[in-house]
Order: sequence, then C-alpha cells, then structure tokens
Amino acid sequence: MKLISRRRYLTTAMTLVPIVALPLLAPKFARAATIATGNDVRTLGFFHTHTSEKLDIVYSDNGHYLPDALQEINHLLRDFRSGDIHVIDPALLDMLHQVRVSTGSKARFEVISGYRSPATNAMLARTRGGVADHSLHLNGQAIDVRLPGVATQQLQRAALALNAGGVGYYPASDFVHIDTGRVRRW
Repeated sequence: MKLISRRRYLTTAMTLVPIVALPLLAPKFARAATIATGNDVRTLGFFHTHTSEKLDIVYSDNGHYLPDALQEINHLLRDFRSGDIHVIDPALLDMLHQVRVSTGSKARFEVISGYRSPATNAMLARTRGGVADHSLHLNGQAIDVRLPGVATQQLQRAALALNAGGVGYYPASDFVHIDTGRVRRW
C-alpha cells in the first residue's frame, strides 16, 4: 500500500471541494446568474405607497449588479414600520425588471410591502388574515406591488409567465405578490 504525503492529500482535497460544492450551490444562485447576464442595462422605478419615497435607478449594468444601487433599493424597500433594512434578493429585482419590460410599462412600481422585520410580520399575522409566519418578505425575497397603467390581472400574468417564483393575486386590494421562492401561485 502506497502512502501519499500530507501535502499531496491536502492539495487533492482542496481541488475536489469546489467540484463537490458547486452542484450544491448552483441551484440557489442559478436564477440570479442567468437573469443578470449579457450586455444590458437594467433599471427599475419605485414609489413607496407608505413613505411616498421615489427611486429611479440603474441596478445592473452589463450583467453586473451595482452595489451602491442595491443599497439604495434595500433602503427604499425597508420595513417602513420599524426602519429595519435588509438585503433584497437581486433575483427579485430581475423579476420585476422582466415584468416591467414584458408589460411595456415605463411606470414606477408602487410598493405596498417589501422587506418585513420579524416583529412586523408577527404583528401582521396576528391582526390580518393571509400573512405567512415564515413569509419570504422576512428574507428580502418578496414584494407586493402594483404597476400604474397595467391591470392587476395583467401584472399577475406577466409575473406567472416568468415561471420563476411565487405569484399571489389580490384583486380586491389591487396588488400582486412576487417572490423568488419555489414556483407556485395563489
């Protein structure tokens, strides 16, 4: 039986770690990586219905997310009740961009709810029906929006056509929930 040196063992092991880990990490990041590639400039516009803040911003340029722009978006989509800020999933921004492009709209998304702190989510779950205890809003992976000039049902259809996450349709409240979770609808 031939023994290998410790150095050769560690070198071989370190070479294999990325090969073994890549398939485990790929599903989590595949959607964001495939959506934000190419030679394009991606823009979004927001109007927060609770704070009246507006933001028109380029958040991705030639397949690269712009860190300063993402920070501005994180701030705008903060929990408006507590002021808590959380990172917003860039794949969610890409979904919004694609929805806006597919509808032909240049309007700002009207934001009803972006990130929610655990305390805010718990309060809403106690006082309102239909708020999930483990909402993706808690992870910065969900947003509730409307798009002026686009019927809520058309907005819902555009989001569903992406086949990229969850889409909730709330016609009585006139908004659509979009998230980067598993593909589902309600």
